[in-house]
Amino acid sequence: MAEEAVVDAEEAPTALKAGEVVKIQLGAQIDGFGTIVCDTIIIAGDKDEDDKLDGRVADLLLATHYANELLLRLMMPPGLLATGSDEEKKKAASEKPISQSKMTKMLETVIKSYDCNLVESTTSWLFERNEIEGKKKIVLAPENENAKGEGVPEIGEVWGVEMGVTIGSGKNRILEKRPTLHRRTTITYQLKRPSSRKTLSEIVKKFGTFPFSLRQLEDEREAKVGVVECVRSNVLRQYEVIADKDLAPVARVFTTIAITKNGLVRLTAPPAPDMTKYKTDKTITDEEILKILDQPLAKSTGAKGKNKKKKKKPAKKTAEEDEDSSSEE
Repeated sequence: MAEEAVVDAEEAPTALKAGEVVKIQLGAQIDGFGTIVCDTIIIAGDKDEDDKLDGRVADLLLATHYANELLLRLMMPPGLLATGSDEEKKKAASEKPISQSKMTKMLETVIKSYDCNLVESTTSWLFERNEIEGKKKIVLAPENENAKGEGVPEIGEVWGVEMGVTIGSGKNRILEKRPTLHRRTTITYQLKRPSSRKTLSEIVKKFGTFPFSLRQLEDEREAKVGVVECVRSNVLRQYEVIADKDLAPVARVFTTIAITKNGLVRLTAPPAPDMTKYKTDKTITDEEILKILDQPLAKSTGAKGKNKKKKKKPAKKTAEEDEDSSSEE
C-alpha cells in the first residue's frame, strides 16, 4: 500500500490530527541490496501523551503486532530450529512448509481476536539484488485467483515481510489522489517526448529499478510532465494511493529479514511495542497459535558466553605477572 508524498503548494497545508493512524516507511539500498522498514504510529493529543492507548486503535495496533510476529514464524523453513536427536531433526526438516492459504487462516484467527480484518492481498516478496519484488511472493487474503503467491522461503534468502490490518472490511479501494511514487520496470519503449526521455534518463542514473518520489528529481514540475508518457507506455509503474474500502484506519508494518541456518535475522524492523502502554479487553485464545508465538526466531549462538570467557584470561594473566614482579623485588 503506497503513501502519498505531498509536494504541491495546494496540497502542503494538509495537517495531521490527534488520534490519526499514520504509516512511516523508509527504504535504502547499498550496491543494489535493498531493505525496507515501515511502522504505524498514532498522533498523540495534548491531554493524552502519557495515557494508555485504548479503544479500537489499541486493538488495531496489537492485532498488527501479533499477526506480524506469527507470520515471521510461519515463514520459517521446516525443522530450521528443531531440537532433539538427528533423526528427530531430519523428520522435522522433511515436513511440508505451511501453505499460504493456511497462513491466511491462522493470521485471520489472530486478527479477528481483536475484531479487525486482514488487508486483502497483503504481500511479502523475495528480495534480490536490484529487485524488491523477486520471483517468490507470499500473498495473504488474495483478492482473486490471479493474485495468489508462489514459492516458499529458504535458507540464504532475504525477504520483505508485510503485514496490513484494518478496523474496516479489509477490501481495498484506490483514492483519487495523484500518485507521486514510481518505479522503473524492465519494459523498453522508444519515448517520443524529449521531457519524457530526459526524466527517464535521470531516473535510471539515480534510482535504477528502486522506487522513488517525484520530489527527489532535479526539476519536480518538469518530472510531472515527463512521467506521464513513461507510465502510459509502462516504462514506469506508479504506486496508486490505496485505502480501506470503508476509509477505516489501516495499520501496516514492514520487516526485512534474512533467513540463515540459525534462524531469522531482522535486518530492519519496527520497534517492539511497549505492552504497558496498551489497554484492551481482547486477547488471543487459540492454543496452537499461542504456542507458535512463544517460539524463538533464531537459535541461541552463545556468543556472549564465549566473549566473557575471553575477557577473564587477560585479567588472570595480569594478576600472575603482578605476583612475579613482587617476588622479584
